[in-house]
Amino acid sequence: MDESQNLADRYVDVWNETDQERRRIGIAELWVPEGIHYVSTFKAAGYDELEKRIIRSHQTNVLDGNFRFRTVKNARKLHDVVTFNWEMIAVTGEISAAGLEFLTIDENSRILVDYQFILN
Repeated sequence: MDESQNLADRYVDVWNETDQERRRIGIAELWVPEGIHYVSTFKAAGYDELEKRIIRSHQTNVLDGNFRFRTVKNARKLHDVVTFNWEMIAVTGEISAAGLEFLTIDENSRILVDYQFILN
């Protein structure tokens, strides 16, 4: 599997993860300790804030909303940037939301800055 698609798949897996410890491990494997996530007007910086952001989304969308996230198999890398699209899927299979991730990564392919654009 392509390295950039692998990163995208692992990224989305963290947002679906129900086990707290596995989620924490996934965050630490994906982001650098001082990693930043931006969405709309919200910013999360560092593992604690990233975990809180992901837990809020997980609670609202996965547990309460009964949705799952999945990657679109279009991840690509250019120098220190990885982009990919994702979808939020209802149990009926309907796409309820979609987004674009724009990640800047370090030399070990860990996320420095994550820009999340919700497309609908």
